[in-house]
Amino acid sequence: MKALLLNALHQPLDFREIADPIPGPGEVLVRLHAAALNRRDWWITQGQYPKIQFPVILGSDGAGKYRGKPVVINPSLDWGDDPRFQGKSYRVLGLPDNGAFAELICVPRKNIAPKPEHLTWEQAAALPLAGLTAYRALFTRCRLRTGERVLITGVGGGVALMAMQFALAAGAEVFVTSGSAEKIEKAVMLGAKGGANYQEEGWDKRLKADVGGFDVVIDSAGGDGFATLPGLCNPGARIGIYGGSLGKINGLSPQILFWKQISILGSTMGTNAEFRKMLAFVTKFNIVPVVDSVFPLADGNAALKRMEASGQFGKIVLKITPFF
Repeated sequence: MKALLLNALHQPLDFREIADPIPGPGEVLVRLHAAALNRRDWWITQGQYPKIQFPVILGSDGAGKYRGKPVVINPSLDWGDDPRFQGKSYRVLGLPDNGAFAELICVPRKNIAPKPEHLTWEQAAALPLAGLTAYRALFTRCRLRTGERVLITGVGGGVALMAMQFALAAGAEVFVTSGSAEKIEKAVMLGAKGGANYQEEGWDKRLKADVGGFDVVIDSAGGDGFATLPGLCNPGARIGIYGGSLGKINGLSPQILFWKQISILGSTMGTNAEFRKMLAFVTKFNIVPVVDSVFPLADGNAALKRMEASGQFGKIVLKITPFF
C-alpha cells in the first residue's frame, strides 16, 4: 500500500510504498477512501508530543470500507472501563498506532461504525475526532440544554466548528470568537448569531454589553485569554476546555468562579458509546462537517503546510484513491 510516513521531526512526510498491514486479534482491515488532518498531526511533526516513534503513519481521522460496507473510524482507542475519564492504556489513533494517512489501516473492530449515508467520503473523514471531541465537551461535560446561549472560541478549527453546528442543532443560541473577521462572517452564514474578534481591545466587554452572558463556553486555547471567559458567563455557567494551544492560564480570578458558581470542565475525546451517540446526532440533524480543502494523499505535505498557516475554515482532508 501507499502511505505517508513520518521518519524524523521537522522533515516532510515520506510518501511511498510499504507492506500492507495485517490485522491482529480483534482488529479489522479498512480500505480508506479519505483521511483528515488535525492540529495534533502538525504538532507531532514538530516534536510537541511525548514518546514520538519512527517511522509512524499519522492521521487520526479516516473513512473507508470494511467488507464492502462504508464505515468511519473512532480514533479513541482503549478508553477504559470508566466513562468519566480515560484509562492508562488510552491513546489516539495516529501515534503510537499507525494512522489513516494510508490506503489501508488496521483498527479494533469495536472502533468502526457505519458511515452516515448523507456524507461524502471527505465529509465523513472530517467527522470522527472533531465530532467526538465536540460532542463530549458540549453534551456530556457541559450538559448543554435547549435555549441556552453558547460561546465557541477560535471558530474555524474542526472541533470548534463541530461544536457550533451541534449547539445550533440542539436549539442553542450560538456566538463565536476568532482573530479573523472573515471566519466570523462564515460562521454567521452557517447559523451563528454573531461574534467578536479577540484581536480587538475590549472585545469581551463589547460582546457582553451587546449580547449578555453565556451559559456554556467551549474553548480550546487556554492561555492568558482564558481569564476573560468567566466574565462573560452567566451564574451557573459551564466552561468546557478541550485543548491548550496557548499554554498556561494566567490572571484567572477565583472570586468570579465561586461567586458565579461557574464550572470549568476538562474534556478529551470520548468513549465508543459517545462516538455512536455523536453519529446518531449527526444523522438525525443531517449535519455536514465543514471541509476547508481536499488534497490527494500524495500531497500530504502541502496539506500540512495549509494547516501550519492556520488559515483554514474547517477540516483539511486527504483524498485516497478508492479500491474497486
